Amino acid sequence: MDLKTKTLPTADPALHAKPRFDPPELENAGPTAHGDPMGTPAPDEKILWKGRPDFRVLARTAFHTRSVAIYFAALVAFSLAMGNYQSAAIIAGLCVAGLGMLNLLAWLSVRSTLYILTDTRLIMRIGMAIETRINVPLKQIAAANLKMRGKDHGDIAVELKGERLLGYLLMWPHVRPFRFARPEPMLRGIPEPQRIARMLADARAEHGEIERNLTEIKEAGAPGARQVNGPAAHAQSAASLSETKELSDKGLEGAPA
Repeated sequence: MDLKTKTLPTADPALHAKPRFDPPELENAGPTAHGDPMGTPAPDEKILWKGRPDFRVLARTAFHTRSVAIYFAALVAFSLAMGNYQSAAIIAGLCVAGLGMLNLLAWLSVRSTLYILTDTRLIMRIGMAIETRINVPLKQIAAANLKMRGKDHGDIAVELKGERLLGYLLMWPHVRPFRFARPEPMLRGIPEPQRIARMLADARAEHGEIERNLTEIKEAGAPGARQVNGPAAHAQSAASLSETKELSDKGLEGAPA
């Protein structure tokens, strides 16, 4: 009797590949993506910048702690002027509690946020209650808008093109205010915003000419903005990344972890 050996199919190495975790420069920079490709730069993807919001700037601009403090101070002053000291004490207590809660939310938001700019995409790891990873391919960015928050910090909002848009509530507070129809992801309260905005524009230029960049954001919800810098120079893309290209071809993505 002839014995025939049966060759077993070899297992696909990709099925047993270990998840790709953060490179060393991101290990202690902020929240991790636990190997999720949407939030983790590929090994051949160049990290240009990483950063997080400034706590004080985020609390003042996104959670409006200064406006709340002024409002309660006016109420306290009015109560004192009317001679109602008990109401003034109650309002002051509510003010302290409210500001404490807002500052706590701002602190949690900073702790749970990491912005990563690579040569192919902008990654936003965000989410205080539910971890969310936003993947914005640079070729989907139509314009970058800058608003200074003091001398050393600012916000950078990116206008997106394409049909697949991100949810406003999914990105809050890392989204430009009052842009509900077409939400714009926004890097909040980052240091050296002008340098980062130019870096973003230059990286975007590698994937085609950007329509507008470094325009000044006026009042929240304003329809227009004043041009302060012209379009970045057009440059040809030198190479494409295998895994990152697949993410880029899918367009804008954002989902809870």
